[in-house]
Amino acid sequence: MAEVTTASEIPPNKTIYINNLNEKIKLDELKKSLHAVFSQFGKILEVLAFKTLKHKGQAWVVFDEVSSATNALRQMQGFPFYDKPMRIQYAKTKSDIIAKADGTFVAREKRKRHDDKAGKKRKDQHDANQAGMGVNPAYAGAYGATAPLFQMPYPGGPKSMAPEAPAPPNNILFIQNLPTETTPMMLQMLFLQYPGFKEVRMVETKPGIAFVEYGDEMQSTVAMQALQGFKITPQNPMLITYAKK
Repeated sequence: MAEVTTASEIPPNKTIYINNLNEKIKLDELKKSLHAVFSQFGKILEVLAFKTLKHKGQAWVVFDEVSSATNALRQMQGFPFYDKPMRIQYAKTKSDIIAKADGTFVAREKRKRHDDKAGKKRKDQHDANQAGMGVNPAYAGAYGATAPLFQMPYPGGPKSMAPEAPAPPNNILFIQNLPTETTPMMLQMLFLQYPGFKEVRMVETKPGIAFVEYGDEMQSTVAMQALQGFKITPQNPMLITYAKK
């Protein structure tokens, strides 16, 4: 997919082009984090990012609707993503997945090789997960050094994932039903959008849950209402309650 020129020359379309991305982030995590952050604007058909030197620090997000792409571009322009402000504009060329849908697709061999590799990698990972091999170890790499931060006692006790009774409103949110590949950075990208965000804490021994702290209960309530039921993956709507103290 070709890179773009200036935003003013490019008509709105369903695909946005993002650059100035942090090049140190592993490709799989980058794509999942982009999907998590941008899916709030509408259905995403695919997220494209490549390992080649030419494409480092860049990605394309393909939406189902032009309006979703437009909202994403306006609201996320300059958003601090992995400590670097995103630069976003409409993609200059139509995404292959959109071109196939509207009948204007022309095969490109180089792109096909990329797709074949990516498809095989996704299939291999899916097969590994189905066989019980767990999460790709790439997701754990960046967080090993700070692991103690996320080892917070689980307040609900070992008997049940859900609190026995609702906790009163407070500044810490308890997040459940997270997909196993969720990282602290993915959650930070989501919850950082709301005022008063302080930190994310995940529990290594309890996958699928996390705590998110805000400055006060009003700020945590705003974030809870905005992200209640948000899906990082289609099968995992977030369940957000106040944490028990």
